[in-house]
Amino acid sequence: MLAIIVPVAILAGVALWFVLPPSSPPPPPTVPVTVADIEDSVLATGKIEARQMVSVGAQVSGQIKSLKVALGDVVKKGQLVAEIDSLTQQNALHTAEASLDTTRAQRHSKEAVLKQAELAFKRQQQMLLEDAASRETFESAEATLNETKADIAALDAQIRQAVIAVDTAKVNLGYTRITAPIDGTVVGVVVKEGQTVNANQTTPTLIKIAQLDTMTVKAELSEADVIRVKSGQQVYFTVLGEPDRRYNATLRSVKPAPDSIADEDSTTSTTGSSSSSGSSSSSSSSSSAIYYDGLFDIPNPEQKLRISMTAKVTIVLKKVTNALTIPSTALGESNRDGSYTLQVVGERGRIMPRRVLIGIDNNVNAEVVEGLAAGERVIAGDTSKITTNQSNMRPPPPMGF
Repeated sequence: MLAIIVPVAILAGVALWFVLPPSSPPPPPTVPVTVADIEDSVLATGKIEARQMVSVGAQVSGQIKSLKVALGDVVKKGQLVAEIDSLTQQNALHTAEASLDTTRAQRHSKEAVLKQAELAFKRQQQMLLEDAASRETFESAEATLNETKADIAALDAQIRQAVIAVDTAKVNLGYTRITAPIDGTVVGVVVKEGQTVNANQTTPTLIKIAQLDTMTVKAELSEADVIRVKSGQQVYFTVLGEPDRRYNATLRSVKPAPDSIADEDSTTSTTGSSSSSGSSSSSSSSSSAIYYDGLFDIPNPEQKLRISMTAKVTIVLKKVTNALTIPSTALGESNRDGSYTLQVVGERGRIMPRRVLIGIDNNVNAEVVEGLAAGERVIAGDTSKITTNQSNMRPPPPMGF
């Protein structure tokens, strides 16, 4: 019985292979041509800074007598923010004023001497004309007159010098009252009441005032991207606290050199005397990343943006609205003229090649300039195995035939 059943089953399978229609291969994956906005952009990480920030320092030494502001206070230009003990400066002013008064008194005394010398000179001059006095006496009176005039001229110079000393002492006394140089918000208080500051070598910082109504974003641009970026381009960014809110601005400028150039120059001058040190410095410099700062301003009326926040920055190089787009993965290799040959699904599912011109390609989506229409579908992925005239495929016959 088994010998009869097996040949019958094989014959039935062969008959089905010739009678049944051939099966079709699974259709390749496709992507649609859609209408959307597309842009070519540069991504960067930025830091938010105050548009203007001033470190308010002390120009005289002394003890902080009082602080008039606290962190977060809003101040106006010229407002008193701190006072330094002024006893030393007051004493210096009094000393300078006393020295000025002494010099002026000396001049008054010399004016009396000058008047006497002028009278004596005139008397000796008249007596010399009448041969009533010797020439020696006349010359002595003349010398006394000239000497007195010179003394007064010297005292005049000392008076001017004393006036300058008084003015300087007044200025130093004024330095004990620290005022706000700009309108803004106190963002840092470095000292405390009772603390002594020394301004002899460096200017100690007391407080920091910043204008927070307008902030500046400093975006770090890599050396690969900076050559495509220029001032005037549109920029938008988000912050970690509000990832769904987009802040729009315009790029103000791009720094011509990285911030680290000063450090590099210092390293070069330090290691230049040794060939081995110079080689090591060059190798270290070439292996480090180079970034150039792109700067733009953003209004901050609500003062939600704060100093040192991180910004995710996008600089728009080119943008097209309502463009025909396809995924960039559907492009494949370009032709020698820059165009692409894509496999397009036509009527009745027939696949045909078509030459397509591409505009913006941001590696996610690509702008179709010519060759496709909205709604058409394009073969996605590797199209090298796709043929334009796909024949119907028949499964292989049963084993043994």
